[in-house]
This record gives sequence, structure tokens and C-alpha cells, in this order.
Amino acid sequence: MSATRRPLKSLGQNFLVDQNIIARIIQAADIGADQAVLEIGPGRGALTGHLAERAGRLLLVEFDHALAAWHRDQHKDNQRVTVIDGDVLKVDLDALLSDTPQKWNVVANLPYNISTEVLFRLYHVHDKLARMTLMLQKEVGDRLAAPPDCSEYGVTTVLLGLWFDIRRAFVVHPGSFHPSPKVDSVVLNFIPRSEARADVGDEEVFRSVVKSAFSMRRKTLVNCLKSAEFTKHVDCAALLEACSIDGRRRGETLSLEEFAALSRHVTKAVRAAAE
Repeated sequence: MSATRRPLKSLGQNFLVDQNIIARIIQAADIGADQAVLEIGPGRGALTGHLAERAGRLLLVEFDHALAAWHRDQHKDNQRVTVIDGDVLKVDLDALLSDTPQKWNVVANLPYNISTEVLFRLYHVHDKLARMTLMLQKEVGDRLAAPPDCSEYGVTTVLLGLWFDIRRAFVVHPGSFHPSPKVDSVVLNFIPRSEARADVGDEEVFRSVVKSAFSMRRKTLVNCLKSAEFTKHVDCAALLEACSIDGRRRGETLSLEEFAALSRHVTKAVRAAAE
């Protein structure tokens, strides 16, 4: 297999070829000599060689079987590099990242078609991460940085914002890839927080509250929450009133702090109903 094989549209493959952008991503990743690094979707290895030179340990997760085999052959003499031939949406990330006490530096040029799902998976292992440097479709990056009460603001904004400080590094134009995508990309740095940005009570409840609030964006918050499983035996209108949140508002107007307050009240109400 040659690393110059034609990109597979079915896998959303757009290979990074711009050496200047590659250098800027490596610089943004700020990799320490003894650091454990996870690269998701290394593709043809535009970043991989640079990462292997710098990292104390490098773990590659590649869905394309042929490319995974190629990487395994390329790094067969480097014991610091491990290749996982698998789907990042299905591998046990928690187990993979738990076999070392070190926190991981994640670097990835995420395929557009799975980027949001990958973000949610990384959100669930935030406590094992030291830093993430991710290239995403610019539209997804804009959502992550969006303020409340705009169309871009959504579930990813709120959930990732709870545990990460997110900073834009730079925009990448389509000509930096082969084949060229039809949209711009953006490189973002995600710095995990030692503590959540707000007290949400039970975090599983918090996730349910947030997802329910955005489940029907045109409907009012009280109606969105009524459709959620956790509010089956809970008075949604009373909960919202206790949080000083107008139930006629839409979910996209709530700040992270308001979602946190609502989550704390829902947690108490659900526990009380179960007693």
C-alpha cells in the first residue's frame, strides 16, 4: 500500500498537504519530550512523523485498514509508537488512555462527517487529557465559541465549555488539503480545566438537560424538558420557576450558568421523586 493512495470519499478523507500549516499545527500542539500523544485519524502521516520525533509515546487510531497497516510498517522499529486499527467512535478510549498515569496531548485533523461525535467522546475522557489541538470544519469551530442566543450555540457549545477553555489558533483554507474541501477549516486549542466551569450537580443529569433543551429548537424550554425521560415525574414549570428561568424561553438563550442551576434543581427533584 502506498500512502499516496487516492483518498476515500466514503471515509471523508481530505489529506493535509500544506507544509506551512503542518508546521503551525505542530507548534500549536506544544508537545513535550516525555508527553503521551494521541493522534486520531493520522491518514497519510502529514503530522505523524513530526509527532513521533517529539513525543515520548505516540498512539495512532486509524479507521482505514490499509493506512493503519502502512503506519504499523512505517513505525515498526519505533517502540514508542502504537497503531490501533479501529474506529475512534467504537474503541474504548477510556481504557486506551488509562494505561499510563500521564495525561494525553490529543492532535487530530478530524473528518468533517464524524467531528461532533468525536468531540463528545473526548469530552467524556476530559480528565485524562492535558491538551487537544484539533482541526475542524470552521462551522463546527464557530459553534464551539458561540455565545448564547444565536443559531450556532448548541449542545457542543455548552458541554465542551463546561470542561475546556477553547481558543482559536488559526483558519485553514481548502487549498491546504487534497482533495480540497468546499469549506474552510479551523485549528482550535482545547485546554482542560481542573474544575468544571460551573457546579452542575449530577453531570449525567446536566447532559440530559442540555440535550433536551436543544432537542426542538423552535419550541419553548418547558415543552422541550417535558419530553425528557428524567422529567416524567417532575414539574418542569415549577423547576424553571425555582431557577428564575422563564419557561417560555428557548434553550438556545440559556447561559452555561443557567443550565447548571437547572441541572442542580433537576438532580434534587429526581432524587426526591425516587425516595
